[in-house]
Amino acid sequence: MKAVELIGEIDDQHHLHAQVPENLLPGRVRLIVLLPEEDDAGAAWMQGIGKEWEAELNDPREDIYTLEDGSPVDEAR
Repeated sequence: MKAVELIGEIDDQHHLHAQVPENLLPGRVRLIVLLPEEDDAGAAWMQGIGKEWEAELNDPREDIYTLEDGSPVDEAR
């Protein structure tokens, strides 16, 4: 057997999506799914949240704070 590494994504409906090289012929394949290590899962979670909130965070109506708001963390009290 020949192995080809692909990066895929599992959606909310538990479907796997992956782009394959054009030189691969259509047909059945055998898949081995490697799940991220616990440390990698945190990064995957953050990427997922960023993707989910992207539209909201890019909405200019959400820009309610400016750089002049608040005070520096290291400012003397």
